[in-house]
Amino acid sequence: MIFTSDNAFGVAPEILDAIARANQGAVPSYGEDEITKRLQGRFAEIFEHEVAVFPVATGTAANALALATLTPPYGAVLCHEHAHVHDDECGAPEMFTGGAKLVGVSGTAAKVDPQALEVALATMPAGNAHNVQPTTLTVTQSTESGTVYTLGELRRLTGIAQGRDLAVHMDGARFANALVALGCSPAEMTWKVGVDVLSFGATKNGALAAEAVVFFDPARAVDFAFRRKRAGHLFSKMRFVSAQLEAYLADGLWLRNAAHANAMARRIADGLAPVNSARLQAPVEANEIFVRLPRETLKRMREAGAGFHAWPMEGDDAGNRTIRLVTSFATRAEDVERLLQVVSG
Repeated sequence: MIFTSDNAFGVAPEILDAIARANQGAVPSYGEDEITKRLQGRFAEIFEHEVAVFPVATGTAANALALATLTPPYGAVLCHEHAHVHDDECGAPEMFTGGAKLVGVSGTAAKVDPQALEVALATMPAGNAHNVQPTTLTVTQSTESGTVYTLGELRRLTGIAQGRDLAVHMDGARFANALVALGCSPAEMTWKVGVDVLSFGATKNGALAAEAVVFFDPARAVDFAFRRKRAGHLFSKMRFVSAQLEAYLADGLWLRNAAHANAMARRIADGLAPVNSARLQAPVEANEIFVRLPRETLKRMREAGAGFHAWPMEGDDAGNRTIRLVTSFATRAEDVERLLQVVSG
């Protein structure tokens, strides 16, 4: 019963098969292979837009390099105060931008609050050499609380950003989970609502190690190839990263995987609803559940073999603690049912 992370699970069989196929013969290196070249067209088809696509191996690289392309060293990247780029990337965005400042913005359920964003922007007047210049807004979809921005919420935030000439980046580590939750198209959740650059995640949803940075205006990507090389993410055997992405997008695999993960999370949320001692800390909209439970329940869960992470939150006390449960494309329905049995006592 492993619910620690969607990173804890292995690789989708279809993606392993694609890696094996890519292992046949000899092909040009450094992304000059046919698989990598095909990705440009495949992403353009999926997003209904001309794009420039750059495979990388980690989400941190995707985020940090994308933000570095959009943000000068004297710039500011506005993000939620608990965004992954802010709390969990060991200063990578600051390093790759050459020192740009990350400015945390408040908001419930890990969503940037529009009014808080406007207040933050008001403290950084354009042209004042004494303060960093607001340059980029980044939003996470789905969020660190497992919630999902609606299309309307995204439009409002991107509208504020565009009013100050900010570029908009989306951290899509769990992009497919959010897409399935909203039931919209990839285009509707990105460039059609004002997103300029997307960190497109696959690793958490069945890939071995594969992400992509997607520019919806290829002109913005002029120097990205150099930044990727300098950061050590221009792989000589790029075909093995690209093959994962190609298989991920083939025949709806990415959406099926995400739909399964979301369904398992929904089942957990529904199963916790009648448990009087359980308190959900955020709406369950993708594949993460944050729930406060009595410590004796947590002890019982651990003794039964359930894996999860403690996630301290305001309101926890000596008797109750918040934990995070994450489901994946490979989460078994029987493990979910066993977990709920243990929680119910």
